[in-house]
Amino acid sequence: MKQKFDIIESTCVPLPLENVDTDQIIPARFLKATTREEKFFGDNLFRDWRYNADGTPKADFVLNDPRYGGCILVAGKNFGSGSSREHAAWAIAGYGFRVVISSFFADIHKNNELNNFVLPVVVSEAFLQELFDSIAADPKMKVRVDVPAQTVTNLATGRSEKFELNAYKKYCLTNALDDIDYLLENKSKIEQFERNRQG
Repeated sequence: MKQKFDIIESTCVPLPLENVDTDQIIPARFLKATTREEKFFGDNLFRDWRYNADGTPKADFVLNDPRYGGCILVAGKNFGSGSSREHAAWAIAGYGFRVVISSFFADIHKNNELNNFVLPVVVSEAFLQELFDSIAADPKMKVRVDVPAQTVTNLATGRSEKFELNAYKKYCLTNALDDIDYLLENKSKIEQFERNRQG
């Protein structure tokens, strides 16, 4: 969903597992879907971890734990490894996550998140562990992600870190533009460039 990014302050969902691959995020059987409906993919985020074979929720999985919620997912190192399926980013966005925080993302998945209006925030391993510890101590603690300033703050401790964000993607996120929107916004400049080149 296209939404402008500014300052996001939210409780978090912790997933302290390393090497979570895209098949765990959205199993391969869902790649045959003929829909791009966000709810469909969001409902099947972490499907095999989240539900039993009969479709009943697994009580011990974090998305089924009423203590945790919010639009920020805090995940272990090497999030989004494996296949390059964009469906994984669709599922994360469809569930309602706007930010994923980890100490390392697989490059293709990281770009897929950005292209689907989910912000991947890379932090140090020490900061990530502090977030997990803070959430464990108080599931209602909040994190503030300031996109213009490119900072992420653990509001339980007051500690902040800067994060990297490509200037082009930052512009797109803060203005709710996808790549096509950006081109259309610059249509007159592109046309002028073409005219100048032909002249």
